[in-house]
Parts: sequence; C-alpha cells; structure tokens
Amino acid sequence: MTNRLFIAALTVWLGLLGACIESAKKPKVLRVGFVPAEDAAQVMQNAQPVVEILRKQLDMEVQPFVATDYTGVVEALRANKLDVAFLSPASYVLAKSETNVKVVLKSERKGIPAYYAAIITRADSGIKTLEDLRGKTFAFGDSLSTTGHVFPRKMLKAHGIDPVRDFKQVLYSGGHDATVLAVLNGKVDAGATYANSPDSQDTAWMRYLKNPEDVKKIHAIAFSEAIPADNLVINGNLDERLAKKIENVFVELSRDSQGKQMLRELYQIDGFVSATDKDYDSVRQAFIDAGIPLKEVFQKKKP
Repeated sequence: MTNRLFIAALTVWLGLLGACIESAKKPKVLRVGFVPAEDAAQVMQNAQPVVEILRKQLDMEVQPFVATDYTGVVEALRANKLDVAFLSPASYVLAKSETNVKVVLKSERKGIPAYYAAIITRADSGIKTLEDLRGKTFAFGDSLSTTGHVFPRKMLKAHGIDPVRDFKQVLYSGGHDATVLAVLNGKVDAGATYANSPDSQDTAWMRYLKNPEDVKKIHAIAFSEAIPADNLVINGNLDERLAKKIENVFVELSRDSQGKQMLRELYQIDGFVSATDKDYDSVRQAFIDAGIPLKEVFQKKKP
C-alpha cells in the first residue's frame, strides 16, 4: 500500500513539475517583430489590427516591435527578445544562420508564394537597360533587403556592373517607399524595389504613389527571377503548443476576407502557406552570387 501511495504521489509530482516547465516556457507577453519594409511608424500602424487579432485569439498580451532596419529584427531574435517575427527572405537566411528560429509560413500574393526584385527609373530618364546605369546615381533599400539590395546586386553583377566602381553615387534609402520617392523626385537616376508580378501590374510604386500620373512616371527596366516570399518565423524556444496556435491564427487570417485585408495593408500579402527552410536555398545562393558575405552584413550593422 505504501508503494502504491508513493507511486501515486510521484506521478502527481511529476505532473505538476511538467506543468511548471510548460508554464515557464510559455511567455506572459508575446513579442512580435516586424521588418520595416517602409516607414517604421507606418508599419507599426498597419500592424495594429493583426496585433489585436493575436491578443484576442491567444488571450494574452502582445507586444509589437518594429526595428529601425532589417538587421534590428534579426538582432532582437538573436538576443531572445522576440517570440515571433515577420522577416524578408534575406533577413530569414541571416536569422537562421545566427539564431534558433523555425520558418513556419511564407506569404502569398494572388495565390503565388513568390515575388520579384525590380530595378526602376523615371520613364523620361532615357535609361532603357541595366548597361545604361553606368555612371548614374542609384538607390538600394536596406542592405539586408531581398528585393531592395541582394537580388538587384546579383542582377547587376550578372551584367558585369559593380555599383561601387560603375555608379556615380550609391545611397541606401532604408525602405521601399523612400526608394520609389527618390526615383520619382530625381534624387537618384534609378533604384531597386519590389514587384509582386513581373509585368508592372502590382508593384511598390503603385502602392506608394497615390497619384496615377506619378505611377506612370516610373518605369521598370529589369525584373529578377521569382523569389520565395517573405515569411513568419517562430523562436525555437517558444512553447510548441503556443507556436502551433500562432501558426493557426495566421492560416485562418488567410481564409478570411477581413484578415486578408489586414495582411494586404501590412505587407501587401494575401495570406500564408506552409514553408520550410529549404525553400530559401535560392536566397542563400543569391548572397553568394551577389558577392555579399552574410556574416559581414550582420557585423557591419551591429552597434
């Protein structure tokens, strides 16, 4: 009888211990990171409806975080200050090499889980090809932007163009909205940004330029190959059951008309589909082809 009581007590104790461990793994506040694809204040504003959905569905406090640059989100993940993050493909590749994260979903636009880099200029610039960019001024976005730097750099290198050697001046605008405006206003001759289709029908300049006449002033001279889309990652230290709930919330948003609108306003995406690390091998290769060492990018941006 004594042995039975001991076993029963041990079972209860182990159950309580397991519950305590699970409770310790589950955060009191869910910390969600967003890359600043455009002005950080605008991203924060656009993120609020998504944050509210998470609060309601998970029944817990949610703390949004928008870094000043793409690397800031990776650094926050590295320091274990984020539980979930929206990342660009290039940011994910860097995060995976530096942190314990798991990619769970990738975005899709019009049913396609991919997008493109576009090199743009003013329609009246006289620039028709990439070769015409020699001796011109050029704007990249963030140094860790997939479509604002990594793939455009790869495209230029494939045509024998070295921005440092062949451009009159190079600037980093920090965001797609700033790049589009820099080109429109003649601050630079050309720039790199994104397009959701390689036919100028769904693009960054259509999003950021409200005047249709201004949209007509922008011309894309080159598009990249299809790039695996931006994604949602989970901190590997997060409670697995909570992680699955978070994944399900975003999948459900993808199926709801209001949810789709929230995601569209946030990052111009329509929803999410499952993703794996292997999906981003082409992005890893793009860093190599562009001549951009991953570690160097991270070290340069760290304080």
